[in-house]
Amino acid sequence: MKSRLVEEGPARTLVLGTLANSLGNGVFVTCSALYFTRIAGFTPAQLGLGLSIAGIAGLFAGVPFGHLADRRGPRGTAAALLVLAGLATGAYLLTDAYPLFIVFAFLYALFDRGAYAARQAMIPAVLEGENLVRVRAKIRVVTNVGVSAGAALGGLALLWDTGTAYRLTFLLNALSFVVCGLVFLRLPAVPPAPQRPPGEPRLAVLRDTPYALLAVLNMVMQLHIPILEVILPLWIALHTGAPHALTAVLLLLNTLACVGLQVPVTKKIDELRSAVRAFRVAGVALLGCCAAFALSSGRGPWAATVTLVVAAALHVYGEMVQSAGSWVIGYELAPPTKQGQYQGLFNTGIAAVQMFGPVSLTLLLIDWGTPGWLTLGAVFLVGGLAMAPAVRWAERRRAASAEAAPATVTAA
Repeated sequence: MKSRLVEEGPARTLVLGTLANSLGNGVFVTCSALYFTRIAGFTPAQLGLGLSIAGIAGLFAGVPFGHLADRRGPRGTAAALLVLAGLATGAYLLTDAYPLFIVFAFLYALFDRGAYAARQAMIPAVLEGENLVRVRAKIRVVTNVGVSAGAALGGLALLWDTGTAYRLTFLLNALSFVVCGLVFLRLPAVPPAPQRPPGEPRLAVLRDTPYALLAVLNMVMQLHIPILEVILPLWIALHTGAPHALTAVLLLLNTLACVGLQVPVTKKIDELRSAVRAFRVAGVALLGCCAAFALSSGRGPWAATVTLVVAAALHVYGEMVQSAGSWVIGYELAPPTKQGQYQGLFNTGIAAVQMFGPVSLTLLLIDWGTPGWLTLGAVFLVGGLAMAPAVRWAERRRAASAEAAPATVTAA
């Protein structure tokens, strides 16, 4: 781990800060639902409504906070927002009143997603001359490691099953945000972006239609996220004869594959052409994943287990190459002085998928069954193939903007 992931320099600081934060997030995700329902006394319906309202903040936080990172400097902005997210987590423990819970959940989502946008703007700024995709791959690896370790700690709290145990997990998550922010302050200072030219809109990304299309296609491909987390256990229980414990095995294999293979998979995905190719490969792999899930319907224990293992293998491979391709496309086609707002928009898809994906995929896949899987597979294939013309359009837009910039400066 030390030799492969924690090298010297800014990359090491980014990796260690991310590891601390993901450890706290793993604990929080494992225990938060039970705390809110059993200790705070909210009903499951109240909890779902509150988190959905907070999700709205996550959807719209990326672009404005990313713009703030551009204007004020991404390092300080990311650190401040991480500390605020930690304070919002700790504030959950101060009340069991439902209206205040909604306020704190809204603030937590706002600061958390805003910090994520600022962090994505900070990465290329502090890693000048290094392989961004390789470092992003290592960050994804330690995120999986941290969340898994945090889930194990959360499991201990679940075994203890007391209010004190659950509150300690919240404090640990709050501390992880603060530690991550303080670690990031050790990174090199990043100057703010220069003033925008006269006449240029404040949030230029909202008028960049080609880049918005890239963000939408990336969001479509990220529909793979709820498949293992939400759909897999329901599909196994309701549509196959596979043992229910297979869910835990496949989730563990997914995590281990990401930890062991994400960095090697990204080695040849380092420029736009290879990133476009990665999206095509991801589309085909995820189509195969959906077809394997469809084939497992109605199968007995052994046949269903083998088919689901194949589906999970195709899923994790498609997930890894899609992630690597998205890092290249998201960074390369964003203006260097506006990485914050552009990364804020590009990564809004994660919040959208987390908010709407479970419900929509449950209706499509669990209720509709095999036709739903084939439909989703076709969506993945179209999304992967459509990235190539979308990238070409964005490249033409970027070239035209570069040619127009000198004329604008001269006129000013």
